[in-house]
Amino acid sequence: MPAQRADRGSATLWGVALMALLMAVATAFAIVGAARVARHRVNAAADLSALAAAKLALIDPESACTHAETVASQNGVHLANCTITGQVADVWTSLQITLPALGPRTLTGRARAGPAP
Repeated sequence: MPAQRADRGSATLWGVALMALLMAVATAFAIVGAARVARHRVNAAADLSALAAAKLALIDPESACTHAETVASQNGVHLANCTITGQVADVWTSLQITLPALGPRTLTGRARAGPAP
Protein backbone atom coordinates (compact mmCIF):
# COMPACT_ATOMS: atom_id res chain seq x y z
CA MET A 1 0.00 0.00 0.00
CA PRO A 2 1.54 3.36 -1.03
CA ALA A 3 2.26 5.92 1.67
CA GLN A 4 0.18 9.07 1.58
CA ARG A 5 2.05 12.24 0.82
CA ALA A 6 1.62 15.40 2.86
CA ASP A 7 1.84 17.47 -0.31
CA ARG A 8 -1.66 18.00 -1.70
CA GLY A 9 -1.21 20.44 -4.61
CA SER A 10 0.51 23.33 -2.86
CA ALA A 11 3.02 23.64 -5.72
CA THR A 12 0.15 24.29 -8.10
CA LEU A 13 -1.09 27.14 -5.92
CA TRP A 14 2.41 28.61 -5.69
CA GLY A 15 2.75 28.34 -9.46
CA VAL A 16 -0.56 30.11 -10.07
CA ALA A 17 0.37 32.86 -7.59
CA LEU A 18 3.75 33.36 -9.29
CA MET A 19 2.13 33.53 -12.74
CA ALA A 20 -0.38 36.12 -11.45
CA LEU A 21 2.46 38.20 -10.01
CA LEU A 22 4.42 38.04 -13.27
CA MET A 23 1.32 39.01 -15.24
CA ALA A 24 0.69 42.00 -12.96
CA VAL A 25 4.30 43.17 -13.38
CA ALA A 26 4.15 42.73 -17.16
CA THR A 27 0.88 44.67 -17.32
CA ALA A 28 2.36 47.49 -15.24
CA PHE A 29 5.38 47.68 -17.57
CA ALA A 30 3.07 47.77 -20.61
CA ILE A 31 1.00 50.63 -19.13
CA VAL A 32 4.11 52.63 -18.26
CA GLY A 33 5.53 51.96 -21.72
CA ALA A 34 2.35 53.12 -23.44
CA ALA A 35 2.33 56.33 -21.38
CA ARG A 36 5.97 57.02 -22.22
CA VAL A 37 5.38 56.48 -25.94
CA ALA A 38 2.41 58.87 -25.83
CA ARG A 39 4.51 61.46 -23.95
CA HIS A 40 7.24 61.27 -26.59
CA ARG A 41 4.64 61.51 -29.34
CA VAL A 42 3.05 64.68 -27.94
CA ASN A 43 6.45 66.32 -27.36
CA ALA A 44 7.72 65.42 -30.84
CA ALA A 45 4.56 66.84 -32.39
CA ALA A 46 5.04 70.05 -30.39
CA ASP A 47 8.63 70.34 -31.62
CA LEU A 48 7.67 69.80 -35.25
CA SER A 49 4.72 72.18 -35.03
CA ALA A 50 6.86 74.90 -33.46
CA LEU A 51 9.46 74.54 -36.19
CA ALA A 52 6.76 74.72 -38.85
CA ALA A 53 5.30 77.87 -37.29
CA ALA A 54 8.71 79.49 -36.79
CA LYS A 55 9.54 78.91 -40.43
CA LEU A 56 6.59 81.13 -41.41
CA ALA A 57 6.83 83.60 -38.50
CA LEU A 58 8.62 86.26 -40.54
CA ILE A 59 7.10 85.60 -43.95
CA ASP A 60 3.43 85.08 -43.05
CA PRO A 61 2.74 85.26 -39.27
CA GLU A 62 -1.05 84.99 -39.75
CA SER A 63 -0.85 81.53 -41.31
CA ALA A 64 2.01 80.23 -39.15
CA CYS A 65 -0.30 78.78 -36.49
CA THR A 66 -2.56 77.30 -39.14
CA HIS A 67 0.43 75.49 -40.58
CA ALA A 68 1.43 74.35 -37.07
CA GLU A 69 -2.07 72.96 -36.54
CA THR A 70 -1.81 70.99 -39.77
CA VAL A 71 1.52 69.50 -38.69
CA ALA A 72 0.12 68.63 -35.25
CA SER A 73 -2.95 66.90 -36.68
CA GLN A 74 -0.77 64.94 -39.11
CA ASN A 75 1.10 63.64 -36.06
CA GLY A 76 -2.14 62.60 -34.36
CA VAL A 77 -2.26 65.29 -31.64
CA HIS A 78 -4.31 68.42 -31.03
CA LEU A 79 -2.80 71.91 -31.19
CA ALA A 80 -3.89 73.45 -27.89
CA ASN A 81 -2.24 76.85 -28.23
CA CYS A 82 -0.01 78.70 -30.66
CA THR A 83 1.55 82.12 -30.17
CA ILE A 84 3.84 84.00 -32.53
CA THR A 85 5.93 86.69 -30.84
CA GLY A 86 8.25 88.35 -33.29
CA GLN A 87 10.26 85.50 -34.77
CA VAL A 88 9.52 83.01 -31.99
CA ALA A 89 6.75 80.42 -32.15
CA ASP A 90 5.40 79.02 -28.86
CA VAL A 91 3.29 75.88 -29.36
CA TRP A 92 1.30 73.69 -26.94
CA THR A 93 -0.02 70.30 -28.04
CA SER A 94 -2.29 67.83 -26.24
CA LEU A 95 -3.18 64.18 -26.57
CA GLN A 96 -5.98 62.28 -24.83
CA ILE A 97 -5.09 58.71 -23.82
CA THR A 98 -6.91 56.08 -21.79
CA LEU A 99 -4.87 53.91 -19.45
CA PRO A 100 -6.26 50.69 -17.98
CA ALA A 101 -7.29 51.11 -14.33
CA LEU A 102 -6.37 54.82 -14.45
CA GLY A 103 -8.90 56.07 -16.98
CA PRO A 104 -8.54 58.94 -19.42
CA ARG A 105 -5.56 61.27 -19.14
CA THR A 106 -4.52 64.33 -21.14
CA LEU A 107 -0.85 64.74 -21.97
CA THR A 108 0.52 68.10 -23.02
CA GLY A 109 3.69 69.11 -24.80
CA ARG A 110 5.27 72.50 -25.29
CA ALA A 111 7.94 73.72 -27.67
CA ARG A 112 9.42 77.03 -28.70
CA ALA A 113 11.25 77.66 -31.93
CA GLY A 114 12.92 80.67 -33.42
CA PRO A 115 16.30 82.09 -34.31
CA ALA A 116 19.17 81.77 -31.86
CA PRO A 117 19.99 84.97 -29.96
